[in-house]
Amino acid sequence: MRQPTDHMAESPAALRSPTQLAVPVFARQVPFAVVLLVTGVSGWGASAILVSERLALYENPEHVTSCDINPWVSCGKVMGSWQSELFGFPNPLIGIVAFAVVITTGMAILAGAQLARWYWIGLQVGVSLGTVFVIWLWSQALFDLYLLCLYCMIVWAAMIPLFLLLTIRNLVHGIIPAPAGLVRFTADWAGTLVALTYLAVAASVFIRFFPALTSPL
Repeated sequence: MRQPTDHMAESPAALRSPTQLAVPVFARQVPFAVVLLVTGVSGWGASAILVSERLALYENPEHVTSCDINPWVSCGKVMGSWQSELFGFPNPLIGIVAFAVVITTGMAILAGAQLARWYWIGLQVGVSLGTVFVIWLWSQALFDLYLLCLYCMIVWAAMIPLFLLLTIRNLVHGIIPAPAGLVRFTADWAGTLVALTYLAVAASVFIRFFPALTSPL
């Protein structure tokens, strides 16, 4: 009987396990690094603009911010609320630091770094806490302030795929223990879950601001 050669034994197909073959594209090394970079750069850019606008307001209280569009879409009015400085300093400063970590992680992965399990757990905890904070800010904007901030919404838009895809990636790679059925479901429906979350947020904004959108200024 013919014995397999060393070349046959070391072929990529032979080395890959069924679990590895089932890993969705976005959860693989390079694609997920791109996810981190896109969401990180988007969130960091919006946070940096907000910090710049806030500094301009400190210097000149009459400054009109670049996203003061109408009575309901106004970064300046949002920055004048206590919610914009929940911890005693402008909230976007948190975004600058946090999204810088996300960007650095993406760059490290592209450079070939193999990150330890503890790092992924730490990143998951940080992103999850950030998501809770963003949900609170969303609720305050819609139901307390009745104001929207365009740059804040860019941060919301970055956090949705960052949180969902990071969580699913960690489920797939066993960083977060979970039943196989849940892992398979989230991996198969990752894109749909992101899209549905975007749709839910957009619908909440539209429904809440429908009277303002349909009434004359």
